Amino acid sequence: MARAGGVLRLAAFILAFLLILFMAFQLLEINMDFQLGSVMSRSMPSNPASTKPFKHKCGLSKSCPPGSFAFRMASGAASVVGPRVCLDDKLIMSAVKNNVGRGINIALVNGRTGEVIKTDFFDMWGGEVAPFVTFLKGIGDGTVVLMASFDDAATKLNDEAKKLIADLGSTVINSLGFRDSWVFVGGKGIKTKSPFELHIKNTAETNKFEGWPDVVEMEGCIPQRQD
Repeated sequence: MARAGGVLRLAAFILAFLLILFMAFQLLEINMDFQLGSVMSRSMPSNPASTKPFKHKCGLSKSCPPGSFAFRMASGAASVVGPRVCLDDKLIMSAVKNNVGRGINIALVNGRTGEVIKTDFFDMWGGEVAPFVTFLKGIGDGTVVLMASFDDAATKLNDEAKKLIADLGSTVINSLGFRDSWVFVGGKGIKTKSPFELHIKNTAETNKFEGWPDVVEMEGCIPQRQD
């Protein structure tokens, strides 16, 4: 009996030892998994979903090269929504900024630095053209000029105003008509015609809105003046 009892105690001891050993291995494995998980969590972004795709300035389809200013602009929509002008990722003219109006909307920009010099608008339906002509004559050499139509930009234009805008590089200004949609980027002292100009005629056959053509939008890269 004593011998049998010794065998049982030995068996119980061995069983207890194996159980303790098994539990120790289990705890070790859990601890290793936890440490590995911690290392992985530190090496991974805290919120991968928050990574956003790269956005070009002013929402352009591609980046502008060094030594140029990104721009994106749109004419007004009928007589309801004003034009928008973005330059180097800054909204410089819009209805939200409360600096646009019926007629020709214009922004003057330093051609070397990209700094906005002045923004204004001139009513070419109910206003007078003389203040607009004075404004155009006062533009300094090397200034980048951005223009966008809203509602009607042509009725009060005279030959003098058209000549001053053509000298800025416009090829459309002489054919701009009542309620046409038009955007233009030129410069004082430009030697050639501007490549940045879009125009949609006001015609009943193609108008998107009743009495007004579709909005015209344009984007591009304005070369920085170096001299």
